[in-house]
Amino acid sequence: MTLELTSTVTLSNGVEMPVLGFGTYKAAEGPEVEYAVRTALEVGYRHVDTASMYENEEGVGRALHRSGVAREEVFVATKVWNDEQGEEHTLAALEGSLRRLGLDHIDLYLVHWPLPHLMASTWRGMERALDSGKARAIGVCNFLQPALDQLAAVAEVGPMVDQIEHHPRLVQSGLRAALRERGIVLEAWAPVMRGAVCEIAELVEIGDRHGKTAAQVALRWVLQCGGVAIPKSVTAARIQENADIFDFELSPAEIATIDALDLGEEGRIGKHPDVFVRPWTDGRS
Repeated sequence: MTLELTSTVTLSNGVEMPVLGFGTYKAAEGPEVEYAVRTALEVGYRHVDTASMYENEEGVGRALHRSGVAREEVFVATKVWNDEQGEEHTLAALEGSLRRLGLDHIDLYLVHWPLPHLMASTWRGMERALDSGKARAIGVCNFLQPALDQLAAVAEVGPMVDQIEHHPRLVQSGLRAALRERGIVLEAWAPVMRGAVCEIAELVEIGDRHGKTAAQVALRWVLQCGGVAIPKSVTAARIQENADIFDFELSPAEIATIDALDLGEEGRIGKHPDVFVRPWTDGRS
């Protein structure tokens, strides 16, 4: 499989999305996130992922504008947070994100977590954002199959991306297959398990064979399985390392070995979506 840092995957509406993105979760607003994004762009990343909840959109925007890279060359994604959901609130949240980023449109707008009681109205807002051109593509995060089914029952335009926790200890092969069948691109958050992949002997061994780190192996695995990865770092060396995954290829046997590392729910780093959204659904309208 020939992949490059500039390689893209085509979303269901024809928009091209770079297969390797740069995540900004927990990158502090101000110099830290500005330095990280600027460094990523200098390395060659052309996909930057943020969210209103991260509270760093202004810094991301400053880095984008000061980078010297043309706007049309960078794919920018952000997300609507739980307390911003509902049709009109979603549209207002998008305007807030655009203002903080200093942009007139977003390349990908995502629903950060599934709130069942607001799903229909939130998605109407997402579809309106798409129709207006202020979002070139729309999608979701942390939607498992029941949430995807609920959304499918009310959506006129289906999600183009599902950003989920996906790494060698939480493969979610059933969901991965379901997304492929639905024409939804899987985007992996925490693809290197916040650094914990370096403790997995099988990944270290595979990396040694290729002269790569366990993190680079995990990222390459995501891409070769058809997904998009958004590793996050604020250090220049790690930002570069995460991008150096295009000069080797995993064999089918190595991919099978990585798939077999799955621990199911025991491997989850973040909260299960049903648990995470419960405080947002109890007694809320």
